[in-house]
Amino acid sequence: MTWQPHITVATIIEDQGRFLLVEEFKAGKHVYNQPAGHLEANETLLEAALRETLEETAWEVELTGVVGIYLYTAPSNGVTYQRVCFAGRPRKHHPERALDSDIVRAAWLTRDELLADPGRWRSELVPRCIDDYLAGPLHSLALIRD
Repeated sequence: MTWQPHITVATIIEDQGRFLLVEEFKAGKHVYNQPAGHLEANETLLEAALRETLEETAWEVELTGVVGIYLYTAPSNGVTYQRVCFAGRPRKHHPERALDSDIVRAAWLTRDELLADPGRWRSELVPRCIDDYLAGPLHSLALIRD
């Protein structure tokens, strides 16, 4: 058996103390996650982060830095994910745009609102990435080499 981690991207988008999250229906319940998804063939990490955020939230964003790189093994299925988490700011909303089929809605929540209901986190990476973003440092996008 060959072990191979799945490469994913996520974005922390903050606006006046609220964070852009997606509400998804997974494993029979509604959960919150950052806009996130898998890197596709012939795509850079930056392109993937911008695409996933737009597809899942209908927001165009500007990436401003790298929050961190995370290795996470999901207890539900044993799959290991390498997540590259970016920070950014909202630029333009496209409310008429359809969201990905597995997304219930995009929501702006404060950190306290998110922390109030840990049963609705997609994983513990959701609050951890926000906390790492708030604690800093934010790393330069130049860290990512194509």
